[in-house]
Amino acid sequence: MENPLIPFLRDLAENNHKEWMDAHRGRYVHAREFLLAEVEELLQGIVVFEPMLEPLKPKDCVFRQNRDIRFSADKRPYKTNMAAYFAVGGKKSNGPGYYLHVEPGGSFLACGIWMPPADVLKRIRQEIDYAGGELDALLRHSTIKGYFNGLEGEQLKTSPRDYPADHPYIDYLRHKSFILSKPLTDEQITNGVYKMLALQAFERAKPFNDFLSRALEDVEDGSGLL
Repeated sequence: MENPLIPFLRDLAENNHKEWMDAHRGRYVHAREFLLAEVEELLQGIVVFEPMLEPLKPKDCVFRQNRDIRFSADKRPYKTNMAAYFAVGGKKSNGPGYYLHVEPGGSFLACGIWMPPADVLKRIRQEIDYAGGELDALLRHSTIKGYFNGLEGEQLKTSPRDYPADHPYIDYLRHKSFILSKPLTDEQITNGVYKMLALQAFERAKPFNDFLSRALEDVEDGSGLL
């Protein structure tokens, strides 16, 4: 089956309004169903090294297309990407996971946790304070270093409260997100190679996600965190 994702999303970006979407509803449904099938295939590969994700269904992972414009100055009604998040609890999880982002000229894979709530961020920083050497070692290991772009995510300009500026792992403690990412080309999305690359990247990043998950072992907020 021909991959419809990039052509549909490119046209949606140029016609981001309800009238166009209504007139091309069939294309949207086809693209979403295609993505759900791809996500199902990815899930089958991911559970080999993340068996706790076995209960997930594709619909648990794929984000909706409509944007929440209630508090946004940008009133475009639709996202110009399609995305899926593979984590305990699915796309609603506040915990670490594996992310697929499909967007013309801007597709990528990511692992880790993006902008966690304050209680989760506090626990991650506590884990870094306690075992920052372990995090540093795994980020410097050849499995991760050179394959990803290094640790990404928004950072504080100053030290977080309760941590001195000369802390040996202050560069990690300043992070408000903890992300590893790898870009994908439109061609890799279209020809399906991205699925192999995704499974390679996600498995490489598992020790990083395990570190983050360990910090959250006692969190019980109903979000599906361990």
